[in-house]
Amino acid sequence: MAERTGSESRKLLGRLREALAEDSAGQARLDNVTHLIADSMGTEVCSIYLFRDSETLELCATEGLNPEAVHQTRMRVGEGLVGRVAKTSRIVNTADAPSAKGFRYMPETGEEIYSSFCGVPIQRLGENLGVLVVQSKEARDYLADEIYGLEVVAMVLAEMTELGAFIGDNAAMGALHQQSVLFQGACAQEGAAEGHVWLHEPRVVVTNPIADDPDAELQRLHDATDQLRVGVDRMLDGAAGGDKEQLQVLEAYRMFANSKGWMRRMEQDISQGLSAEAAVEKEQNTARTRMEQVTDAYLRDRLHDLDDLSNRLLRILTGQGAETGADLPADPILIARNIGPAELLEYGRNLKGIVLEEGSVGSHATIVARALAIPLVIHADRVTTEALNGDHIMVDGDAGSVHLRPDENVVTAFRDKMAMQAKAQERYASIRDKSATSLDGITIAMHMNAGLMADLPSLDGSGAEGVGLFRTELQFLIRNQMPKRMELAQLYSSVMDAARGKRVVFRTLDIGSDKVLPYMTAQDEPNPALGWRAIRVGLDKPGVMRMQLQALLRAANGRPLTVMFPFVAQSEEYFAAVAEMEKAKERERVLGHPLPETLELGAMLETPSLGFAPQKFFEEVGFLSIGGNDLKQFFFAADRENERVRKRYDTLNVSFLTFLEGIVNRCNSTTRQTPLSFCGEDAGRPIEAICLAAMGLRTLSMRPASIGPVKSLIRRTNLGELRQVIVDARERGDQSVRPAVMEYLRGPN
Repeated sequence: MAERTGSESRKLLGRLREALAEDSAGQARLDNVTHLIADSMGTEVCSIYLFRDSETLELCATEGLNPEAVHQTRMRVGEGLVGRVAKTSRIVNTADAPSAKGFRYMPETGEEIYSSFCGVPIQRLGENLGVLVVQSKEARDYLADEIYGLEVVAMVLAEMTELGAFIGDNAAMGALHQQSVLFQGACAQEGAAEGHVWLHEPRVVVTNPIADDPDAELQRLHDATDQLRVGVDRMLDGAAGGDKEQLQVLEAYRMFANSKGWMRRMEQDISQGLSAEAAVEKEQNTARTRMEQVTDAYLRDRLHDLDDLSNRLLRILTGQGAETGADLPADPILIARNIGPAELLEYGRNLKGIVLEEGSVGSHATIVARALAIPLVIHADRVTTEALNGDHIMVDGDAGSVHLRPDENVVTAFRDKMAMQAKAQERYASIRDKSATSLDGITIAMHMNAGLMADLPSLDGSGAEGVGLFRTELQFLIRNQMPKRMELAQLYSSVMDAARGKRVVFRTLDIGSDKVLPYMTAQDEPNPALGWRAIRVGLDKPGVMRMQLQALLRAANGRPLTVMFPFVAQSEEYFAAVAEMEKAKERERVLGHPLPETLELGAMLETPSLGFAPQKFFEEVGFLSIGGNDLKQFFFAADRENERVRKRYDTLNVSFLTFLEGIVNRCNSTTRQTPLSFCGEDAGRPIEAICLAAMGLRTLSMRPASIGPVKSLIRRTNLGELRQVIVDARERGDQSVRPAVMEYLRGPN
């Protein structure tokens, strides 16, 4: 085969565009495409394999192989040379296909007479759509220019597949954006929601991958790149003197924006016949593929920078910015790769549900979603690639599943589940003003967790007796700079006003680990959850702690105030924090500001070590709140953001319940019976909650939506009997009391 030229590639792309523009069925288009490619490339065979499902490739069109094999020949990803291309996203080019690693003979295709093989992945933005193959009888390796030409053609085929050019007849049965798709992610916030897709950052759709005038496309590319560079320079100017890490990211942007190699490759793509935006996307495809194969964190970050820069350039070229002209649906389900707390708060309670490709159970977005009581599924791989604005979608936060474009059977089952949940909520509303008193007369105090002013109306609606945890870090996380003392004082005062005399427990700043302030330098720690966080940051940065404590004292303005210090691992940390409060009180007294009528100071018990603190601590601490989420991960040495291990250990494990019982006993043994509560996800799970109550915990704090279900079960349970069930299971040597508890609840009681 002669060496290819840019002119020949442009001719082929021009013929492809004409073929794709013809008013013919999808299969006819595919057949025509394979004929044109084989003819232009001078090969005996050209075949197109597309994904039938996520693991199966199907021969959808061929020129040169047995036509009866079309839609009959299928293979798994990784099987044969075609499957190898699909699995690795890498080109396979061999002069002797039968002797190549992984070769699989498909007798129905009649390919045994062809020696040379070249397979190129058909992919868009890192997602494999299929494989383009050419074969020849002559034993030869395909030249670099020939392979490059196939890559350009594969790029066009990917765009056409995405736009549905091959849908029809039996072709492209796995075409994107047409079929019902189930995504299995992880639950970050419970609840079910039905609605329509709203993409946080709509994908740019390249509708004109082929261009007639290379000079005009080059000019478009240069103009757009100039605009991109100006924008990056402006961002750098605006960030001057600010956070060093933000500056480093922007410097990387500028480096890529001025990269001659990046520009040269896109210019070469345009010379072969691609439009400016198709050339940008082809480079972006390459970066995405490399990003998935790189394990080095620094290099992955740099490739992510290039990916983001390509998106910016595509939006300039196409005009497809965040404002697409589409209207936010009445029932929006937000779809994003990831999202920050400030951006999520801008959407507010308008959202019915959230689905993220990334995220974690402890991320900022999860915290906000929980505060807004919006179902959230994380780790829904490739959902942003598959979903389009306006698609029908159902989110099951409880199961961590997402049904995109669901069929009628799924819709019926899902709506039945939502109807059952609605009926249950009606039942819970009827006991809103009644106490959580068990059948044997034990009353459990029910409190709610909060972190936003928007949460406070739930105090009355949920029947909560107070706020057992107000997360103050959210107001720091959603800003680009440190909030001022007066701003915080006004916020905390508004929270107390909205509570109308009910107790609010303000937890001081809990940052570090997964909660990194955008204006503070992130610490490079091998294990952030066990690192410099919460009270450790506060004691090492006393200026920030004092500022917040002063804001709380001023917000109280003479009213009762309750403050809790997070992540206390040893008693000295608590007493050091109390000393900081004394300094803040003295400063406020000197300034003539009124001091709180009463001041309660407590600690969160989130590490096993504090459970074994000296008796003096339990005698002198104002109150204790068990932070179940962190305590459980440290007790079992199981990272709660690691899906492989976080569900491995049961809250109702005998050893964990015994540890909690020990804390209850230590608090009850003090001269004043130190107040103790349990705060965390498990407090809001009815089965876990009644077991906590049976072990002696008399105050539970949870998200508002959980109060009804928990209260309902407590009112139908004899906690004394349940405690005996737990004790019996422990004495039998059971690892978890859950089976015994479930059996007790199913029986007459």
